[in-house]
Amino acid sequence: MTNYNRRSFLTKAAITSALAASSFSSFGEGLEKAVERTPMASAPSDLKITDIKCGYIRNGHSLFVKIYTNQNIWGCGEGVDATPGTYHLVKMFGERIKGKSPLNVHRLFEDIRRSGFFEGAQSGMFIAVLSAVETALWDLAGKALGLPVYQLLGGKFRDRVRVYCDTGTYRDTDKTPKHFADSAKEAVKMGFSAVKYDIDEFNDPSKYDRYNWTASPGELERMYSQIAAVREAVGPKIDICVDMHGRYDMTTGQRVAKMFEPLNLMFLEEPIPAENVEAYKLISESTSTPICAGENHYLAYGFRRMLEIGAVDIIMPDLQKAGGLGEGQRIANLANLYYVPFAPHMVASYLGAMAASHVCASVPNFMILEWQIYFHEDPMFKEIVKFDGPMVKDGYIPLSEKPGIGVEINEEGMKKYAPKDVPFFV
Repeated sequence: MTNYNRRSFLTKAAITSALAASSFSSFGEGLEKAVERTPMASAPSDLKITDIKCGYIRNGHSLFVKIYTNQNIWGCGEGVDATPGTYHLVKMFGERIKGKSPLNVHRLFEDIRRSGFFEGAQSGMFIAVLSAVETALWDLAGKALGLPVYQLLGGKFRDRVRVYCDTGTYRDTDKTPKHFADSAKEAVKMGFSAVKYDIDEFNDPSKYDRYNWTASPGELERMYSQIAAVREAVGPKIDICVDMHGRYDMTTGQRVAKMFEPLNLMFLEEPIPAENVEAYKLISESTSTPICAGENHYLAYGFRRMLEIGAVDIIMPDLQKAGGLGEGQRIANLANLYYVPFAPHMVASYLGAMAASHVCASVPNFMILEWQIYFHEDPMFKEIVKFDGPMVKDGYIPLSEKPGIGVEINEEGMKKYAPKDVPFFV
């Protein structure tokens, strides 16, 4: 396990305590026990990055990094989606931060970002990998200072983080309203008070064709029937989220949002692609259904225009690819100036879920975090990490109080899921 080094001043404090306790035990014995109980390490200023290594799962779409130091302390981070083929990018970032103090998280983030202006440091793979590295730096800093990440981010507004359960029906061949309703009832039985469904179906027989983004009457009927069945199954007090994955046009987005108004959705997610925020504004202004977007936007810059013009009602950056934890907090604080809720997208492992939870706890305008049913159904997601306590309880993630993120990478568990012919933590 990582040696959660306190610092030399804590050693001195322990010695002072031992001296004060000498009336209850001999001086020598008290001093010896105090020193034994106190982790020994050099001062924080001597902490230096020595190496960075990485591994992948899910055909490269999940990246895990470990940053090592000269004090036998390491930090873990995760990036998602825009990560296949990025091994050499990770190693390049590592060369840029070796020999530096990992405690200067924001400075190292800026060092890497600014050095990549002509390498794509505005979005995509560059920022997804930087998100993993930045997260690992926060984990490392928390372990070195003996504090959970939320404390490094300025403290917490809440002790647990509410999540909605993505029920995963997009993987199922059964698309009937009854199947949707049954899965919703099962999620509620598991303790969740919010559920999410995907309604974009590329193989819907009612589609005009696979390239036409306008939904046909048959598609609209299928969408409404599925979600209406969910509402009937769970009643009025369970939140329902609906995702369209940016696969439709603006007029369809307007029609679907209007169609769902009687069902009182928590939000309608990405009815159109991410690039045109002005089109999002047209949809948002046409309906009382809250419109949500942001998983395909990067850095706080990517959310500025969206918030300035009131394009969406809720923002949902993915903290495993939008820039990391510090950038996630900046995005949330920017949204808070516009009184817009913060509801992060999350398709990572439990390491990513807990990392995101530290940010969610640290901002006032947090609404809800995404949670995947695969945590309960796929044993891989328990094998690839080490953690204490339940992952989720009664629809909430209990916030870790351990130093750093509070979740560790299990390299042995991950190894059997690593893609072939890709370097694994070397």
